[in-house]
Amino acid sequence: MTYREAIDYIHSVVWRGSRPGLSRIRELLSLLGNPEDGMRFIHIAGTNGKGSTSAMTESVLREAGYKTGLFVSPYIKSFNERIAFCGKPIDNASLAEITAEVRPLADQMEDPPTEFELITAIGFCYFKKMCCDIVVLETGLGGRLDSTNVIQDPLATVITGIALDHTEFLGDTVEKIAAEKAGIIKPGAPVVWGGRDREARAVIESAAKAAAVPFAAAEDTPVCVLKSDLSGTVVDFGKYKSMHLPLLGSYQPGNLATVLTLFEMLALRGIRIDEETVRRGIARVKWPGRFEKLCESPLIISDGAHNPEGIAAAAKGIKTYFPDTRVLLLTAVMADKDYHGMVKTLAPLAAEVFTLTPDNPRALPADDFAAVWREQGVHATGFSTVEEAVRAAVETARERGLPLFSLGSLYMYAEVTEALEALGLIL
Repeated sequence: MTYREAIDYIHSVVWRGSRPGLSRIRELLSLLGNPEDGMRFIHIAGTNGKGSTSAMTESVLREAGYKTGLFVSPYIKSFNERIAFCGKPIDNASLAEITAEVRPLADQMEDPPTEFELITAIGFCYFKKMCCDIVVLETGLGGRLDSTNVIQDPLATVITGIALDHTEFLGDTVEKIAAEKAGIIKPGAPVVWGGRDREARAVIESAAKAAAVPFAAAEDTPVCVLKSDLSGTVVDFGKYKSMHLPLLGSYQPGNLATVLTLFEMLALRGIRIDEETVRRGIARVKWPGRFEKLCESPLIISDGAHNPEGIAAAAKGIKTYFPDTRVLLLTAVMADKDYHGMVKTLAPLAAEVFTLTPDNPRALPADDFAAVWREQGVHATGFSTVEEAVRAAVETARERGLPLFSLGSLYMYAEVTEALEALGLIL
């Protein structure tokens, strides 16, 4: 099997959609000899912040000398990013080799696995092959019935926060969604809460108590932001003074607090990492597509916010870095998202909007999205191609001397960055 054949096979089952449940992944992993058994995991769930939290956690563990695995979704530019070893995405040859091993077993199942279940199985096989010391494992959708929840004995469980998203699968209240996320809590594994919602916290804390495991909330220790600009953020958090975080975004200090709380709890499981190593790991973390500075002149920033909480955080970041300036927005959205709410949140900050249609069957057409912006009194134009939208947005940014934000969906990141590279504008 070639790499292209492996990718085509994995994506060929996307029509099966999301079918929550653990029976299929358990059967597939059993056929594979349960590669996940014996590995050590840090399991991370949450509505927003999972990716950044996972990236910081993996960076610190790698700095401490551990052989790390990282399992995240979605990818930004390359599928291989979803499965990484020691900071490097799985190589094409390994992905093809492991997929070739998995395929005949998956195809013989009476109830075949979904795309995410296939990817989960491939990830476990790769992490075992690479003899990972610790795998940072991000859930896909939810928690309780997420395919990653087949693991038995995680070192710790992290729930970054709860907001209303994927309500058709997870429930229509914060409490219901929190209960689904809490389904990853297991006996023996300390729980770290990184959210701010009181009702959701009560659900998570109750689940931790029921499992008789230690519970710690990052919000119980104040985060003091000493400095915040486009070079990063400097914060005080507990014993950590003047810690530099290179990731931008007003929400990142909260994610950092979650990670630092996690490492305090990991000491209970024998994972003790000294303060200087933690500092170095945080200082070296990279996580694309989340308030990422793509270009200096004109200033272009990309953020993958795509649900109400994420959009609110992006808006807060824009206000933080550009308190007296309206900005340009290059944006797209999936038709199943609350794009009317997104527009209402961002409209007061927008000088002009350029909409596009990302390459995704769920995408809202660019002209339809532009019309929603115009209803809110914002000048907006829809473009038939990504290249045209990017070129127009960049020209306007140069002419008006305004910062340009690319946001609304991680699915547009690769297309936008490719268009910027064609213009010679990527850092």
